[in-house]
This record gives sequence, C-alpha cells and structure tokens, in this order.
Amino acid sequence: MRFEFSLKTIVLVVFGLFIFYLIGSILFFNATPKEKRVTEPIFSYYSVDDGGFVRETGLLTGRNWVYGNDIEVIDNGEDIFDSMIADIRSATRSITKETYNFWGEKVATTISEELAEAARRGVSVHFIMDFVGSRNATGEQLDIMREAGVELVRWRKPAWYQLARLNHRTHRKILVVDGATAYMGGANTADDWIKDVEEGGYKDYHYRITGPIVNEIQGAFSENWVASTGRLLTGTHYYTDPDTTGRTRMQVTSSNPREGQKKIRKNKLYLIASARENIRLAYAYFFPDHEVIAALVEAAERGVLIQTITPGEKIDQKYLRYASQNRWGELLRAGVEMFEYRPGMYHTKLMIVDDAYVSIGSSNFDNRSFRINDETNLNILDKEFSALMVQNFENDLKESDPFTYSDWENRPLTRKFSGWITQIIGPQL
Repeated sequence: MRFEFSLKTIVLVVFGLFIFYLIGSILFFNATPKEKRVTEPIFSYYSVDDGGFVRETGLLTGRNWVYGNDIEVIDNGEDIFDSMIADIRSATRSITKETYNFWGEKVATTISEELAEAARRGVSVHFIMDFVGSRNATGEQLDIMREAGVELVRWRKPAWYQLARLNHRTHRKILVVDGATAYMGGANTADDWIKDVEEGGYKDYHYRITGPIVNEIQGAFSENWVASTGRLLTGTHYYTDPDTTGRTRMQVTSSNPREGQKKIRKNKLYLIASARENIRLAYAYFFPDHEVIAALVEAAERGVLIQTITPGEKIDQKYLRYASQNRWGELLRAGVEMFEYRPGMYHTKLMIVDDAYVSIGSSNFDNRSFRINDETNLNILDKEFSALMVQNFENDLKESDPFTYSDWENRPLTRKFSGWITQIIGPQL
C-alpha cells in the first residue's frame, strides 16, 4: 500500500509541475513585449522603374541591390539536378547547401554520393537540411556524407528544451559552389522533382546564378550556419572577388521567425503598393493574411491587373487548397483573376510586377513563409529577364482553369466547411 501511495504522489507531483510549467510558459510568452509586424496600409511613392524604389527597398530589407549578375532558368527536374551535379563535380574549394526536403532513392542518394565525393577530394562541404523535411532520408544517405567529412546539420531536431522552435523550419533552397555559382528556386532535393508532371511530378522553376550577388546568397546561408553551429564561414573559400558575369541587378531578401526579421512579408507589401500596371503571382501555397489581402484589393481597385496561379485538384495537400479558397471571395470581388494549374502539382514561387521586377526563391505567398519559416528570396530588376518569366507565366496560364466569383459562391458545402475548419489553424498555414 505504501508503494502505491508513493507512486500516486509522484504522478500527481509530476503532473502538477507540468501544468505549472505549461501555464507559466503561456503567461510568460504572452506577457513578453514583441515588435509588431506591418499592420498599417503602405503607400509607395515610387514605381519599380524609379531610382527611389531601388534605394527604398534596399533600406527596408537591409540588403543592397547588386549589379553585374547573370541568371539561368531551369524548369525541368532532371535538368535542375544534372546542372547542380556538374557544378558540384567542378568544386575545388567549398560547397554550401541548405534545403527543406531531402529524401528519395534517386535524388537524395545521388546528391549524397556527389557531396561525399567532393569532401573526399578536399572540398569543404557544409549541408543544412531541415529535420522535419528530411525525416524520410535514410541512414545510409546521411552516413555516406558524414563518413566522407561532410559537415551535416539536421536543422532544429526536436528537443524538450526547444519546443517553442519546433514549428520554425528552414524552407530555404540554397546551393553555392566555390563562392562563385549559386542555385535558388522552388525545387527541393527529393524525387518528386524528377518525375514528369503528368506522372505525379512537381511543376517548378529553379535558377542558376553567377556574379557578385553570389556573395549575398552565401551570406544568407551563413546566417543559419552560425545559428546552428556557432561558427562563421570566412575567407576566399566561401567569398570571392565580385566578378561581373552579366548585366542584371539583383537583391537577396532573407526572412526568419524572429521578431523584426519578417522582411519578405514587408517586401511583398511594398511591392504591391509600388505596382502601377500588373502583378502576376504563381505560388504553390497561397494563403495571405488579412493585411496582404487588403493590399491586393486596394491595388486591384486602383486599376492594377492581378493574376494568380495556384495548384488545382492535384495539389499535394488538399486542405490547403480549400482553406485558401475560403479567402478568395474578397479578392475575386475586387477583380483579381484566379487560376488553378491543371496538369499536376504546381510548386512555383514567382512574383512579377509591372513587367520589370521578378521575385523568386523559397517563399510561398502564405503566413508560414511570411512569419514562421526561414526563407530566402532573390529579387531581379531586369526587363529582359522579366519578359522571359512573363512568358513562362503565360504558358502556365494556358494550362490552368479560371476560378471565378461564381465558382467561389457555388463551392460544395463540404468544401466550404472543410476550408472553414482548416482556417482555424490559419496562422500556421
């Protein structure tokens, strides 16, 4: 009897301590002052063609515009990884890589072997993969890299003392080779990106970048390398003299969940306010918060043509589609043109403003990317490159079905209800 009494007492004490810790944590974190994100409407005095726009966006995001760069668009999964592998094989000094998804018999295994081979020949290889996004990576894939000398970080592995960070994932897709060539875009390191779209693969765009901007991209990687290891990467292994390789002007924008660092959301709001003629949005996940919706509605009402492409029936997470659609009514009433991509999962992250400004990278157009994940985007001011991306957007538009206000009003009740239920967790989407 004494043993049973003692056990019950221990259980009650432990449970009481847990409740005390839980209530205390809630009170502490809610009582701690936090910086506000942008909640008031933004007015921009400049269009994207004005010099003031370049100056102001640099000041608002803390990153300067850099001249003299070149960018190549790669829109086929096999071509994306073939290009990456060719540059990895040519590396002589360093490789830095950061990704959300890392899995698959073909892609993850091949990249593991290539990074391991680079490390064996003396290249400094640093790899950050999100723990949740790489949960399906095999032990063999990870071991082959570690045994070869690749410095591997599983970003924010769940731990009892870091539960508050469990939801903060790195969603970045960065690869930098020898500090001279970089890759960014929407493609993860996983098998979904090498299948044909018609066979269940993902439609996406990825980009190979050269020029002085690569130092800025390397700097973005370094932010999370320091955050995860406490070590700073320095020297010519990682940062090269800024050789000019083209004529394109670019800017890097990074964002993370720490207060005051939600720069991508701030940048998007400023872009919407700066638009004078058109905004084209192509995103895998489109779940803007109320302030962003209000900014889009205001732009549409002042005559800006706004078109969006999002995944249709073949989206990988249907609940996100239904939740997103529940927010489209106000946009559709204001004249925003909504389209859903038909052939397969649409994983693009693309914003084009006034046929002159393009934003690419890892960020979706949703609260998770704007406020919760670590993200990195690349902004390009170049009418020639913009024309190329407008053409890609138009090609995708031809394979998309319009979603009208009538479609929105006449959604099945089950879909409306599913969307409404999902919106309960809206801040996490």
